[in-house]
Amino acid sequence: MGASLSNLTEGANGSAMGPGLGDIPESCVACVFLYLTPPEICNLARLNRAFRGAASSDSVWEKKLPPNYQDLLDLLPPESYQNLSKKGIFALLSRPVPFDDGNKVVWLDRMTGRVCMAISAKGMLVTGIDDRRYWTWIPTEESRFNVVAYLQQIWWFEVDGVVKFPFPAGVYTLSFRLHLGKFSKRLGRRVCSFEHTHGWAIKPVRFELSTADGHQASCECCLDDTEQDEVTGNHKRGCWIEYKVGEFIVADSEPATEVRFSMKQIDCTHSKGGLCVDSVFIIPSDIQERKRRGVLK
Repeated sequence: MGASLSNLTEGANGSAMGPGLGDIPESCVACVFLYLTPPEICNLARLNRAFRGAASSDSVWEKKLPPNYQDLLDLLPPESYQNLSKKGIFALLSRPVPFDDGNKVVWLDRMTGRVCMAISAKGMLVTGIDDRRYWTWIPTEESRFNVVAYLQQIWWFEVDGVVKFPFPAGVYTLSFRLHLGKFSKRLGRRVCSFEHTHGWAIKPVRFELSTADGHQASCECCLDDTEQDEVTGNHKRGCWIEYKVGEFIVADSEPATEVRFSMKQIDCTHSKGGLCVDSVFIIPSDIQERKRRGVLK
């Protein structure tokens, strides 16, 4: 019943069965591709020459790029993109683009072409970070920056950061990526030590964000409570968790949006420790919902 896909892909010159997908003009295929995601376009490019040609069209990939994609290209050396097609530019920007001495990266989400950002702990102001009695840097493959800040013990816990960037218009979610306990590899297996982990169940950590145009959000959360993550069922110790701070709205990429963010627990009646700080994520909110697994509100 029905023709096989291989028959459908043949044109009038390749089969006596009548018109097939190979007879569709490339311009028509390109119009259809405007409504598909980049992975769908790349999959359909395998069907025949017309689909392959449409899948390489600049007019198609121009629509998949953010309006201000040139701002992202400006972070790269010109020779890395000067001779690229729009498809090549999309592929280039889908990989992390570092800036600010490598402490921040931006990239395009492969499904939507939306702009995402991550900010390393090295790009934030961390109270006591230069005192090895309190903090150390741990090299690790579990961070996209290959290093995380590990807190052994401190009384005044405060981490602040700011970024100014021409985010395209949209709604964005900001979250901190944290890990209770010190992790390492032993005999090829991941192990966690909670020797220094204390103080996070006594009082909550306060998370805040604000933008220059007046958007504000805040929340409080105990990092070491006994409840399980409602999504994964895991306890909070020994795994990476993204703590959502809140959302902010960008009306236009110009002027650039300035976002300030912080987390703090500055009650000096008790010490706290045993916490890894990896990064801050700024992700379009609809994409954040798509990757909700493992994310705490």
